[in-house]
Amino acid sequence: MNFPCGHSKYSPYPVVLSFAASDPSCGAGAQADIMTLAALRCYPLTVLTGITVQDTSGVSAISPVDAECVVAQARALLADIAVSAFKVGVLASRANIEAIAAIVADYPELPLVLDPVLASGRGDRLADSDIKTVLCERLLPHVTLLTPNSIEARRLSGREDASLAACAENLLGYGCKYVLITGTHEEPEKSSLVSNRLYGREGLLRCDEWRRLAGDFHGSGCTLASAAAAGLAWGKGMVDAVVDAQEYTWQTLNAGFFPGKGQGVPDRFFRARIHESE
Repeated sequence: MNFPCGHSKYSPYPVVLSFAASDPSCGAGAQADIMTLAALRCYPLTVLTGITVQDTSGVSAISPVDAECVVAQARALLADIAVSAFKVGVLASRANIEAIAAIVADYPELPLVLDPVLASGRGDRLADSDIKTVLCERLLPHVTLLTPNSIEARRLSGREDASLAACAENLLGYGCKYVLITGTHEEPEKSSLVSNRLYGREGLLRCDEWRRLAGDFHGSGCTLASAAAAGLAWGKGMVDAVVDAQEYTWQTLNAGFFPGKGQGVPDRFFRARIHESE
């Protein structure tokens, strides 16, 4: 049997290590990463970077995990289990960004997907300007794929009025290899399509359009980034990993549901539900 990305006989699935904050509603964060990676036949590992107080309506508090604890979690896992890819979400503090940058620098051969979560779906801020600066300068040089929405792309690049192409060029200038900018917030809500654009060092590589779905969802960015990490962990090329991740994410949102009083959540196991109905 052949194993992806040099995996040993002890793991029949590629392993993806997620650095993320905990979301007790399981709509986003580490819990969303676990569900997405498991649904896409990866074995998920998690390093918690923060603890949030939130529900489907929004985030009311976030407490960063001490950077030494983040390092201890990651080093213990990496010494024990062969990893095929990294996925990074909410980092919660400057110290955590510095710590994770030092860790991933030891594994330059592994793809790293960064979902630069600066705010919750409701708009609750999860990062300040100081964090944005160190994120760009310390972590982006190690990133294989950056997956901001258009608002995050402009905030990270510091160019609020710039075109998405200009933002992508700026972010690629920090050293990341690819930038996938999602367009949910770019097109007017009355538009029936959402355009996602993948940029590389040579410019725009592709633009994928997806039918806009009704409702407001929590955790779509986590799902997309984790799905892309899963594809890369399985050895897919960047374009195939990105296209497949978008397709999977759209399907989870199309099958999404509203368990609480606020936003909907993606159904990461929609395929199981389809099989059950057959």
